[in-house]
Formats: sequence, structure tokens, C-alpha cells
Amino acid sequence: MYPMNLDTTPIMFNFDYATLRLIGLTPAIANQLHALASNFTEDHTLQAARITEIHRDSLVLHNGNTLLQARALPRLLDDLKSEQSNLAVGDWGLFIGSPENGYRFVARMPPLTHLARRNSKERLQPLASNIDTALLVMGLDNDFNLRRLERYLALVHAAGVTPVVLLSKADQHENAAARQAEVEQRLSANVPVFAINGLSLTNTDLLAPWMSAGQTLILLGSSGAGKSTLTNTLTNSAQKTNGVRAGDERGHHTTTSRSLHLCPGGACIIDTPGLRSLQLNLDEEALSASFADIDELAEACQFRDCSHQSEPGCAVRIAVDEDRLKNYQKLLRESQRIQQTPLDKIAARAKWKVLVRSVKERDSLKHPH
Repeated sequence: MYPMNLDTTPIMFNFDYATLRLIGLTPAIANQLHALASNFTEDHTLQAARITEIHRDSLVLHNGNTLLQARALPRLLDDLKSEQSNLAVGDWGLFIGSPENGYRFVARMPPLTHLARRNSKERLQPLASNIDTALLVMGLDNDFNLRRLERYLALVHAAGVTPVVLLSKADQHENAAARQAEVEQRLSANVPVFAINGLSLTNTDLLAPWMSAGQTLILLGSSGAGKSTLTNTLTNSAQKTNGVRAGDERGHHTTTSRSLHLCPGGACIIDTPGLRSLQLNLDEEALSASFADIDELAEACQFRDCSHQSEPGCAVRIAVDEDRLKNYQKLLRESQRIQQTPLDKIAARAKWKVLVRSVKERDSLKHPH
């Protein structure tokens, strides 16, 4: 128990570092939680916890000892909404209450890292918070898609999260080593790539450098890529898993919501449903973090404003995989579109309409009725 010395009514902050470390507590997070608690003046006993699941009208919290059902304080949700944010699995915060009266999540610690995407309505959708490492899982079957993998890499790089690429179902692919080499050649040299069998217990040793006590990992990838299978292997849990469809080897949505699981060695893993689409929320500078090779090569282009499309003396087109370059340019266009203001979008649509009309007029002159 830590009494908070405030000028107003003293509160109690129930905080046990050793226990909370089992769910990913670090010294940096501990400092932020204490600072968050010091802002409270009401006569409550505050406790620290981490969100492990989010449901429509309730949360599942873990306080290091057990799981608790809680409701978020409406005022907290309103404040987050005004900031165009929301709670996410992996969030740390403070809660109050008792088994008899129920628990209320009253404050969220500003996340150290935060993964979010834009949904079909271009609104931000939180994926997870306070992540150290993202395990990007891609199957060596019909799930294999390097462009999509680069999209995931852009997401995690922009959030300051360390990526590790896992090529699953290596035991079912006759040339897994060649596929691994293909991925390594395509990506930046500082991204580790492993071909794995998700059921193998050797994965614990393979991923040990990223799974020390207090570390939090997230599994990202398509449905059927093997995320839940790998979660079961690394955590000794028993999540439901499904195979892929026989016709096209596409995955079933076995995992329907994000959830946090504890590993025997003290790390935490957040399993996620497969994402049908991944619209990124990042600017050009953030995108460059995933395509550092293109930025470096661009310095040697003949023209400073080279678009790497048809200009002579383009160093990028000579050295970079053509499909990788096309994917970069596609993501760049998406990024620029996201950064547009409403007025910019109106102007762009007006410009496009004028262009289309002029093309039609020229066509009618060439082919009069």
C-alpha cells in the first residue's frame, strides 16, 4: 500500500511491482501509473491493472493475480472519444471497486506504443497498446503475400514496435528455405525472418530474445495463418484453432477478438483476429521507416524530386525489386490521401472531374457522330 501525499483527501494506491510484472509491467510503465494515481483526489483505493479483453459493455482486467470483470467509467470513454481514441487490449490503467459492488476502470495510462488502423469509414480503430514486439505471421501456403506483409511492417514500424516475421507451416512446404530467402531479400536486413512449425516447442527457444519477463508481443496476420496455434504453443494455453478451407486454403476466423495471454517465462502475448483489410494511418515520414532502402537509394537519383517511375538516372528502379517499389508507391498514395484535409479532397475531386471532362471532349472531337 502506498499512501499518496496530496493536499486533499489522501487516497491509497495498491501497487505490487513483482505481481504486476507478470502481466508486462516495466519501470517506465510503473512510473506513469504512479503519476496517474497522483492526479486522483477522491477517497478511493486505486489498483493497477491491464486490459486483456474488451467486450461491448465490459472489460476484462488482469491485476497480476486474477482476471476481473469491470466497466469503464463513462466520463473516461467520453474523454477518449473527444481525443478520437478508445481503449485497447494491452492498455494499463487504474480501477476501483470490490467484488460486492463491482469494478470500474477509471483512468487509462497514455500508451507507450499504440497500434491502430483506419476502418472502412476512415475512423481510427485501436488494435493494441504497449507492445514491444510484433510477430508478423504469414503462412507458406496461399496466405503468402509479400505486399500485405510490407503493409503490416509499415504499421508496426510507424508505432515504434519491433517486427519479427514468422513464416508458418514450414513443415508443410517443400521449399520453405527458398521462400524464407525470398522474404529476406525483399525486406530490410534488420527484420528477422524465421520459417516455423507453429506446433513445435522449439519456437519458445527461437523467440526467447523477444520473450523475456515484462515484454509484450502481438501476433498479426491473416485468418488461418496459425496465430492461435502459435499462441497455444508459446503460452501453454488452449485456444480454439481451426484449419483453412479445403478449396482455397483461406482461414476461418477462429479468434474473434483480441486477447492477452501470459507466457511461462513472464512475457505477454496478444492474439488477434485476422484482419480482412489493413488501411494504414501513417504519414510519409512514418512510411519511410519501412522502406529505408528506397530512401537511401533515392539520394543517388539524378533528380532530387525523382518519383522513381520514368525519370532517367533513377538509382531506386535499378536496385529495388519492381513489385516492392510499386507497393511503396501505392502505400505512399494512400498516406497522402489520408493526410488530405476536406478542402484538399474537394479540390482533388474537382480537378479530376475537369480532367475527365477534357478527355471526353477530345474524344468526341476525334470521333464525331
